[in-house]
Amino acid sequence: MAICNETRPALSAQPPDRTFYMRPLPSEQPALDSETGRRLFAEALIDGGMASYFKIAQQFHTQSEPAYCSLGTLVCALNALGIDPARQWKGPWRWFSEELLDCCKPLEEIRLVGLSLDEVACLARCSGAQVALHRPGSEYGVERFREHVIEIATRNEPAVLIVNYSRRTLGQTGDGHFSPIGGYHAASDSVLVLDTARFKYPPHWVPVESLFAAMQALDDATGLPRGWIALHSRATSLPN
Repeated sequence: MAICNETRPALSAQPPDRTFYMRPLPSEQPALDSETGRRLFAEALIDGGMASYFKIAQQFHTQSEPAYCSLGTLVCALNALGIDPARQWKGPWRWFSEELLDCCKPLEEIRLVGLSLDEVACLARCSGAQVALHRPGSEYGVERFREHVIEIATRNEPAVLIVNYSRRTLGQTGDGHFSPIGGYHAASDSVLVLDTARFKYPPHWVPVESLFAAMQALDDATGLPRGWIALHSRATSLPN
C-alpha cells in the first residue's frame, strides 16, 4: 500500500547517487510566493475567501517522513482547531505532533505504507475532531466540492478542509497525497493547497476542477476514489 507517494531512497550504507531538493510546479499551479500567487492571495483576502488560512498558517507543519503527509496534515488541522490532545507532548505541554497520532494504526506501519482516507478520518475522530468525509461520486460532484470549499474558506468559526488527491493527475511527481486547503479565490475558481511536503512543493494554487479530478483517481490500496474531509472541533454543522 502506498497512500502518500513521496520519493524515498532505498536504505543503504552508502549515500544515494542522487538526492532531491524541491520540484517545479506545473505552470497552471502558481506558488503562493510568486507574483500571480500573491495577487490571488490578496484578492481572495479582500473577497473573504481566506478566513480559514490564518489558523492553519499559524500551525503549519512540514511532514517529518515521506509517507507522513496524512499525519502532517492532521497535526496542522488539529492544532489549528485548538483541540486539546489530552496527552502529554513534552515536559508539561500538551500539543499534537505526529508521534501522538497512533490510535488507529501503528506509526511504523504508517511510515512504510501511509494512511487511507478512512484511516485519516478515524485518527481525526479519536483525536477529538468532528469529521465529515466525502468522496467524488453521483452525490458529491464538483459543484458540491466547491460549495464545501467556499463554506469552510469563508466561515469565521474554525474549520479545516483536508484533501486526498493524486499528484500524478495534477501533473506533479508522486501520486497519493494529503494536504489542507488554505483558501479560495473566486475569480479563478482556485484553492490554495498548503502542501505539507514543503521539501518538494511550496504552497500553491490549484483550479477546483483540476483538484476534483485528482480526487477522482482511485486509491490503489482501497479501490475507492480519494476525496476530502471537513474537520471541526465542536458538535456543529459541517458540509454534507
